[in-house]
Amino acid sequence: MQNKDEKQFINDGIENVRKHGSRIVAEGNKMLPAASLMKAAGVIDSLKDLDRPFVTVINSYTTHIPGHAHLDRLGDVLRDELKRLGFNVWYANIGAAICDGIAMGHYGMKYSLASRELITDQIESIIAAHPCDAWIGIGNCDKIVPAMYNAMVRINIPAVYVSGGPMLAGSRGGDLISVFEGVGKHSAGKIGEDDLRKLAETSCPGCGSCAGMFTANSMNCLGEAVGLALPGNGTITAEIWADEQKTATKLNPQRIQLVKDAASVLRRCLDENIRPLDIISRDAIDNAFILDMAMGGSTNTVLHTLALAAEAGVEYDLDRINRISSITPCICKVSPSRPEIHIEDVHRAGGISAILREISKASGSALHLGTVTVTGTLADAVNAASDPDGDVIRSIGSPFSPDGGLAILFGNVAPNGAVVKVAGVAEDMMTFEGPAVIYESQEEALAGILDGYVKDGDVVVIRYEGPRGGPGMQEMLSPTSAITGAGIRAALITDGRFSGGTRGLCVGHISPEAASAGPIAAIQKGDRIRIDTGERTIDLMIEDDELNRRLDDLPGFEPKVTRGWLARYLLHVESADRGAVLKTQMN
Repeated sequence: MQNKDEKQFINDGIENVRKHGSRIVAEGNKMLPAASLMKAAGVIDSLKDLDRPFVTVINSYTTHIPGHAHLDRLGDVLRDELKRLGFNVWYANIGAAICDGIAMGHYGMKYSLASRELITDQIESIIAAHPCDAWIGIGNCDKIVPAMYNAMVRINIPAVYVSGGPMLAGSRGGDLISVFEGVGKHSAGKIGEDDLRKLAETSCPGCGSCAGMFTANSMNCLGEAVGLALPGNGTITAEIWADEQKTATKLNPQRIQLVKDAASVLRRCLDENIRPLDIISRDAIDNAFILDMAMGGSTNTVLHTLALAAEAGVEYDLDRINRISSITPCICKVSPSRPEIHIEDVHRAGGISAILREISKASGSALHLGTVTVTGTLADAVNAASDPDGDVIRSIGSPFSPDGGLAILFGNVAPNGAVVKVAGVAEDMMTFEGPAVIYESQEEALAGILDGYVKDGDVVVIRYEGPRGGPGMQEMLSPTSAITGAGIRAALITDGRFSGGTRGLCVGHISPEAASAGPIAAIQKGDRIRIDTGERTIDLMIEDDELNRRLDDLPGFEPKVTRGWLARYLLHVESADRGAVLKTQMN
């Protein structure tokens, strides 16, 4: 067994950054050419400034994503505050930030999960090549947030993450999922073209990560529980309404202040040499999943939190998640599970700290209040929190459910596990059995659903959409929203994954995936599949001998992509039950 130091050794360059920081490039005559270039870039005003510590701001600003379209302004605030605190500031905007909502429904979605690895690698590259003493990440959406968390533990110098904040709900109370589900309603003749277009016009009013408990906001909230971000990181909105009529928005002063506070917190981490691997432990990962269960977060949080554990060298398995779920009541439901409630409502009710405070009172709670965070300990935030309002955040005495909002299912369809957001499943669908309707891609499935080929009682199977098979494990928000919008009482299972905006009986991350000869590849049209969320099972109702015969007869997997980044990705990506991380060990 390797010790922690051996597990966390990346290369001699990263090791030198950990030990010496900016002194690598700021000391000695041999580095004066570098100093000359720093002066030319405006990072220092004179050679005397070389004595100051260097901090790098990693921003993911882009106008491709509403969650990031304002990050340039927040970045300016952060840079000025860091300079005021006496730092030399390097500032980098990274690429590969993808909006899942825009990439959804076409081939581009295959790049989304893969971008998590690209972003982490970019941050490693920047800091290894331009050594600094600490860094701070500004992100907001989907893969960008977990990529920054992963980079924090990989590089392991003092670091803080701060998000751009969630989007406000639309002026008519909708959000992005209202539009996706509106497409399904329109296809079923439930709303007209004008109503659908009006939904699209009004549901996303301005900057910020989409307003529900979707993947971006789930991961921003988990940052508070795991200890890499400040309290309020996940729930202080990016903007506020600029007028009572809700016709315009403006930056939220609370979000601006949080960014300034993050600079001071980074100063503390540097002064006290608090590093990400001092924060990310098995207890901290437990805390993240406890919050996840309590608030019914996105199924993608399982994928990303397992990846964080792997990056930190923390052994963590899916069974542990089920054990946490069994003792953690779900006390908060947000869109899509509760369409009228949004992240702004969670903030008004006390935010993530209030959820954790209430959960800490539960009998047998596994919450670890003594874990280290960038601001102190988790107990500091929890003890300062308010009591629940009883509606948005319920008390442990009257939860939405006695166990968590996510569950891991096992069975002959998913021997290595699958994930379902039970917080988004109707009570009468918790146990479901029906015949398989099989599609070999998301595109085929969406066409079949919209064309009326999926009926009440069916189990839609979408396969060869896993990390290797997709490649890239694209999200299934379009078909799941089409089913929900059309009012079809059907289940959907896949070796791909779902958006945090998905609701209904949707089981994802089925492992092993079809491309790795997993049992999902052996399902045939009309086979009956039984899903029991209470028992945590998902099974194909055929004899073991028949299943084994089918598995033996499966043809070899032929990759859909043979060139470019996705081709390299599918050669190295691991299974979803291991976080879909890339294999890095040289064998």
